[in-house]
Amino acid sequence: MRVGCPKEIKNHEYRVGLTPGAVREYIAHGHEVIVQSGAGIGIGADDGAYQAAGAKVVKTAEEVFQQADMIVKVKEPQPSEWAQLREGQLLYTYLHLAPDPEQTKGLLASGVTAIAYETAAACRCLRRCPKLPGGWLYRLARRRFKKPMAAAAFYLVASPVCYQAK
Repeated sequence: MRVGCPKEIKNHEYRVGLTPGAVREYIAHGHEVIVQSGAGIGIGADDGAYQAAGAKVVKTAEEVFQQADMIVKVKEPQPSEWAQLREGQLLYTYLHLAPDPEQTKGLLASGVTAIAYETAAACRCLRRCPKLPGGWLYRLARRRFKKPMAAAAFYLVASPVCYQAK
């Protein structure tokens, strides 16, 4: 499978759908990964980190959407992204469909199979890692990234360390 990760385009969104560590896992399991240039800047991961992990780095989101069988994002797709999704493609991201009927219509029109993080029954990425004490991880992320949403991004990044896929 070709897994794609475009840069998030929503204002003040610094997280990324795949970290270099996640890319390594996909590659180790025989998948190809395509990442848009600059996608990881908000978490401190440059294009070189993604290339070192085995990803193909491309210049535009259009290339990611065209080449990937599955798109992994953080935030709900924006109208410019709906038009790039297609039938037979998977989308894995937060969707928040209830307050956004236009997004629902856009996704339906695209034919994509969309899986929302917030409704996936077995999604462990939404839980804090029980092996880390209290707010230590949150404070570390705030200090490391010095951005308001950095802690949320760091929780998501840290989760695979705590849970192994089955």
